[in-house]
Amino acid sequence: MIVIGVDGSRAGLEAAGWAAREAALRDVPLLVAHAMPRWAYETETGRLAEVAAWMREGGRSVLAAAEERVRGDQPKISVRTTFLPDDPRTALIEATRDAELLVVGSHGLGGVRGMLVGSVAYGVAGHASCDVVVVRQVTSTGEIVAGIDGSEASSRVLEFAFAEAELRGTRLRLVRARAQQGFAPDPVAREEPGTLRESLSGLRARHPGVPVVEETVHGHPVEVLRQAATGAELLVVGSHGYGTFAGMLLGSVSHALLHQAPCPLAVVRITR
Repeated sequence: MIVIGVDGSRAGLEAAGWAAREAALRDVPLLVAHAMPRWAYETETGRLAEVAAWMREGGRSVLAAAEERVRGDQPKISVRTTFLPDDPRTALIEATRDAELLVVGSHGLGGVRGMLVGSVAYGVAGHASCDVVVVRQVTSTGEIVAGIDGSEASSRVLEFAFAEAELRGTRLRLVRARAQQGFAPDPVAREEPGTLRESLSGLRARHPGVPVVEETVHGHPVEVLRQAATGAELLVVGSHGYGTFAGMLLGSVSHALLHQAPCPLAVVRITR
């Protein structure tokens, strides 16, 4: 199952369209979810009953618009809608306990109604129990870009990126950022361990139809990946979750990319 969190914004509808295509590619059902305060969901009487009813009606309109977009784009997928009566971050994390992917939208500069990059998207990308895609601009140049840092954790990023490239019939570009001369030591500048090389070799064998390009670029990883992903279908990075990150993981690099990535950004959860 894929979960898409919608908030009534145009960005949310674009994310819903992206999620619908992904559900079709994976042949899995799609859950369209809208979060609202629990009091608004539950209040039927009292002085706030009218406000609560107005909010519920607004929520139903948000879900209806997202469902119409989804069914219009991908009429064959299984779709259902739901309210999430809680804080959006908490509600979406709980809703994805059994999901394989969570999708949220972004206006790109921190401002979407209900789905702020600095709060909701950042919160779920760091704590969801599944992989998360934050949809900014939707572009298509027939390429998936994956940021890898030479750590064993990159194996999970590679698995996700190869699978996506195969589903979409696109090329996969693997990008390593190296510190320029004079920079402080960079955690992404480590040599690849044998396990990562073995993982890459195994994935090439399992996905023989995926064209792969590898490159090393000198510079700050945020700028390197931002430029590499310009026009790409998807940029893939990794996250250990629960606020502990390293290298190409959610922290300075992935946090910055939530705001700056020029294409949809997949934050892949890496369990310890």
